[in-house]
Amino acid sequence: MRPQHFLLLLFTFALYWMYELYHAYWMPILIGSLLAISTSNIQKRFLLLFKNNLIAALLSSVLLAILLFAPLSYFLTALTMKLQSANIDTFAYVYTKIEMWIISLPESLDFLKVQLINFIDYNHLTVLAGDSLGLAASLGKYSASFLKDAFLIIIFYFFAQYYGKTIMHYLIKIIRLPQQDTTLLSIEVSNVMSVVFYSIIATATLEGALFGMMISLIGYNGLLFGFIYGFASLIPIVGGALMWVPFMIYELSLGHTGNALIIAVYSIIVISIVADTFVKPLIIKYINLNIIKSSTKTNELLIFFSILAGLTAFGFWGMILGPAITSFFMALLKLYEMREEDYPTTQK
Repeated sequence: MRPQHFLLLLFTFALYWMYELYHAYWMPILIGSLLAISTSNIQKRFLLLFKNNLIAALLSSVLLAILLFAPLSYFLTALTMKLQSANIDTFAYVYTKIEMWIISLPESLDFLKVQLINFIDYNHLTVLAGDSLGLAASLGKYSASFLKDAFLIIIFYFFAQYYGKTIMHYLIKIIRLPQQDTTLLSIEVSNVMSVVFYSIIATATLEGALFGMMISLIGYNGLLFGFIYGFASLIPIVGGALMWVPFMIYELSLGHTGNALIIAVYSIIVISIVADTFVKPLIIKYINLNIIKSSTKTNELLIFFSILAGLTAFGFWGMILGPAITSFFMALLKLYEMREEDYPTTQK
């Protein structure tokens, strides 16, 4: 056996056992690395300000924890406590009020009454109450798991920021791609990931704040439900409807038709149409041109579908993984296209 073949065999053997050893941590490592790529400009600004790579990496990690994981932790903890406090009497009261509202509908809507009554059949109340308690228990377990993953992501994010340049130089040396090719790949992926990350934070904050202010005026916890709405808005298509529809139904059950109408109209017009349809693309454009200052053309529709596919395939962290995988693939296509232009095939 040739020495290089034996070395390759040893490397494959070692690679397999490295995977077995660290496979439980590959997702936090990957997410931490992608977040480091997304926020590399923050690291550069801290580095220019303090002239110390360690301080810059620490400040970047603390900022990420405050901006992303602190609100998520508060949201999961508060929601778990709310679900644990739910009881069958609450569901029975809401059901009674909704039933009275359905019965009071005009005669012209009689054809809807039977269907609506069947839809909220009382037999489902015990199931719903049981599901809410089960959901609270599951959410509590998920919260503990999430906090553990969040801690690991912050740790790996710090190391990715602190050793980022060293790792990149080593990888470039190993894969032996031309400098212009590695530069193209890194710039394309970094720019797209930065736009995705900052636009997610900005739009979720905007929509959550809009909903939180409105719902607090009605008498609810605007901070908690603003956070929940912000994260719900990250889910494409249904998004905020997961929040405002239950609030509307609950207000109707209390006989507060005016509040229910305000919630529906405000959520549809101000948040869904104005903020999400018109303001969101402007935010993405502003971030791309003024914060990232990228020359890369970012296709908002492609980002939308990559986030949707990522959420479907990988769950919550798919909103980071989806755009990363897509942007890397598109960068490879662009690199291949450039190679074809530089070395055209001669036809006989």
